[in-house]
Amino acid sequence: MTKPFNPLELVARVKSAYRRYTKYNDREEENVIEIDGLEISPEKHICKLYDKVIELTPIEFDVLLYLAQKKGNVVSSEELFEKVWKEKYLENNNTVMVHIRRIREKLNDNSKKPKYIKTVWGVGYKIEK
Repeated sequence: MTKPFNPLELVARVKSAYRRYTKYNDREEENVIEIDGLEISPEKHICKLYDKVIELTPIEFDVLLYLAQKKGNVVSSEELFEKVWKEKYLENNNTVMVHIRRIREKLNDNSKKPKYIKTVWGVGYKIEK
């Protein structure tokens, strides 16, 4: 802007520039995964259940995020362990089962009739669409 200028014009130009910036650059909400009241934001590392933040450990968050990304597909305990912990899966390893149970507790998800993480006996876990 050249001098002299009207302060109202300056305010209008700043508002216009801000509006354009937020319209074309606000892309962080695109990656939020929503499943029946559950929102998982990988970028912010936040999990919300009906707009209430759920406190998850980093491993619990990664387990839930991986299952949500594979929504509709069954994920074996072996695959889940190797992707989240980045280690080789050992036989009779209850680590995944314990973490799933803790996540269900934090989501107030009944283990008998779970709403979010379903157990496919003998195969693994899944989050339905």
